[in-house]
Amino acid sequence: MPTTPHWLTQLNTEVIACTLCPRLVEYREKIAREKRRAYRDCEYWGKPVPGFGDPNARVLVLGLAPGAHGSNRTGRPFTGDASGKFMYPVLHETGFASQPDALERNDGLQLKDLYITAAVRCAPPDNKPLPQELANCAHYLDREVDGLAQVKVVVALGKIGFDAYLNYVRRRVQLASKKPYLFKHGASYKMPDGKTLLASYHPSNQNTQTGKLTRPMFVSIFKAAARIADSSE
Repeated sequence: MPTTPHWLTQLNTEVIACTLCPRLVEYREKIAREKRRAYRDCEYWGKPVPGFGDPNARVLVLGLAPGAHGSNRTGRPFTGDASGKFMYPVLHETGFASQPDALERNDGLQLKDLYITAAVRCAPPDNKPLPQELANCAHYLDREVDGLAQVKVVVALGKIGFDAYLNYVRRRVQLASKKPYLFKHGASYKMPDGKTLLASYHPSNQNTQTGKLTRPMFVSIFKAAARIADSSE
């Protein structure tokens, strides 16, 4: 695994210490204190969750926010919850993850050519961050995307992640309007910043248990991401 560059270590240190959103601070800490019965013996992370993966990645996965009893417990994106159980086997199958299981921060999992981050770094009530909370987190995303200089493909999981990337591009004065970019599963857009934006339904329990997002659908997204990353376009 490549060494974490100084800029990313600094950014993650700032993310973990962030208290900009009082509602999210209160919620994440309350969950960490009260816990879920199944995890009552676990020490919850209870802080903002930094990004995770290969700093030289050509593929960036942009999710919504930490799960209350997933990453808010483990401190690593998509780790220890149903979304991760669905996603990491697919990342393993498509060559991006060293193993199919993501149980805790120190389980040895490594990502290859892929980096995972989120639009919001703290678990929000009902998985619904407020517009101001998204705005408060945006400067972390800006620095992260700017620093991940090798990224060619952004896989947005869900509409909030999709909009978060469009807003990033717009803040970089490269997007006159978001109207041409419609969110639908499998949509692919060549962005003004040269990257390709791929849209996927979020691997939430709600989507995977109802069949809205199936494993073959998700595999196809990451096979497409690998193919685009390997292309010379």
